[in-house]
Amino acid sequence: MADPIRERHGRMDRVAVISDVHGNVTALEAVLADIEARGITRILNLGDVVGKGPRGSEAIKLTRETCEVTVRGNWDTFIARDAVQAFEGGQWARDELTDDDIGWLAALPNSHELLMSGKRIRLFHASQTNEFVRVRVQHTREEFLGIFTNTPFTGEFRAGPWPQGTTPDVVGYGDIHGTYLAADDGLMLFNAGAVGNHLDGPSAPYVILEGVVGSVVPESFAVTFVRVPYDIEAEVAVARERGMPDVDAYALELREGVYRGNGTPSS
Repeated sequence: MADPIRERHGRMDRVAVISDVHGNVTALEAVLADIEARGITRILNLGDVVGKGPRGSEAIKLTRETCEVTVRGNWDTFIARDAVQAFEGGQWARDELTDDDIGWLAALPNSHELLMSGKRIRLFHASQTNEFVRVRVQHTREEFLGIFTNTPFTGEFRAGPWPQGTTPDVVGYGDIHGTYLAADDGLMLFNAGAVGNHLDGPSAPYVILEGVVGSVVPESFAVTFVRVPYDIEAEVAVARERGMPDVDAYALELREGVYRGNGTPSS
């Protein structure tokens, strides 16, 4: 006799969600290899492809080749708008990009939505307000509920046959460089962490969403956190070879998760 649970799981889809590569190609390549080894072919990127790390242009190239969708992060915006004088290393990071890279960053969307196993999922970089306003791990209930609302930045929820005013029940974001999951009142919030500037452990994190893509019918749904080890010293060596400013602080972030804390944007 056929097992209906096994049959349902046999047709589950898996989507990888990555964020905050920050020009760290060594970490990105390790994460992409792990995703490929799992047989996952769909990748969604929550922004901050560039800044902080030494290979922004290469990170953009890999992202464009492998990610189905990339939303805009705060560093992507700063660099695309040439507003880089306000933080150390910003001009160096921008100078490393091509005109095509900068145009691509400027054209990235605010957010992305999908349906999976009856879940209405919205993804963005930092919050429903914009890519600069962040929601931290320790947040208020008002902040938690607010992140599921429709705003001028997100617009209406558009994925699926929902009436106007429908809001997401799952939200994923990046920006704060630390993974976590919070759930309450039938709502689920997750942070995918930072592939290339992880401050919550010396390995590159990402998330796998598992369910039936495009289905409005409730089905099994899972959010899985994955951490991938990679050669941090090789990445630091690349930064030194390329003459990247503030390399010692960058190395400390990758090795120890200690943010440089100099008052400039951290994500």
